[in-house]
Amino acid sequence: MRDDPVVLRLGLTQPWHADQLFGHLAATAVPGVEEWRDGAYRRTVLLPHGPAIVALTPGTADVGCRLWLADPRDQDAAVARCRFLLDLDTDPAPIDARLAQDEALAPWVAAVPGRRVPRTVDGGELALRAVLGQQVSTAAARTHAGRLVQAVGEPVLDPGGGLCFLFPTAAAVAGLDERLLALPSARRRTLLGLAGVLADGRLDLSPVADRAETRAALLRLPGIGPWTAGTIAMRALGDPDAFLPGDLGVAAAAVALGLGKGAQLLARAVRWSPYRAYAVQHLWGTVDHAINRLP
Repeated sequence: MRDDPVVLRLGLTQPWHADQLFGHLAATAVPGVEEWRDGAYRRTVLLPHGPAIVALTPGTADVGCRLWLADPRDQDAAVARCRFLLDLDTDPAPIDARLAQDEALAPWVAAVPGRRVPRTVDGGELALRAVLGQQVSTAAARTHAGRLVQAVGEPVLDPGGGLCFLFPTAAAVAGLDERLLALPSARRRTLLGLAGVLADGRLDLSPVADRAETRAALLRLPGIGPWTAGTIAMRALGDPDAFLPGDLGVAAAAVALGLGKGAQLLARAVRWSPYRAYAVQHLWGTVDHAINRLP
């Protein structure tokens, strides 16, 4: 890893709300792989020619970006991953206009325009973390992911902070002795099964994958239900219309706003299509949780 970072500014389209986006990334950060340091979200990432570390600092007009690269050929790939992670290529104006047509969401959109979806730098990583986060708190999900990183993550040196691992590859997870995973037996099987189909290339979770086919393939895997598939669609595939009606935070916010639950909520959410993933961000934003604020 080179000691001197590449320093860039990442442009975006206004309006722009950074607090919830960066708050989410910081609150869910996996120890050793991600951290919030000196006002920046920092993480390791594996690029085509080697490992890298990125540091992203929220600004009012753009995002500061520092890249520590093992190989300078990876600069464009690193920037593309960062832009996707922060949803920077989205034009929020049509999204906000659509959501504001619902009288229940309109005040929230007016108060905080320009919300983005916190995505990922790697679809496989996001999917594995989604399984680790099934039916547990944010803190517990971080703990499980941290244990996985300690077990099979590849060490890296961080010239600018305290990061020390790459998130494990799907192949490394697939080859792990399941007895080393402090998870319920069914979730262990789900994690290893998912890692297996990712490692052998049977499942594509890149942003260019066919969303409908990928979602159907995910739901055919044992232990992958609508919440996990929806989370992967929203954050790994970049589906702007992915919706999470079964998410505890979404469900609680919907009831509090008088949007109903279950079938009633799904019917109401038709109004928000094709931007239901952004409605999720606004619903999460009504809840008092660490993901909604900067550290």
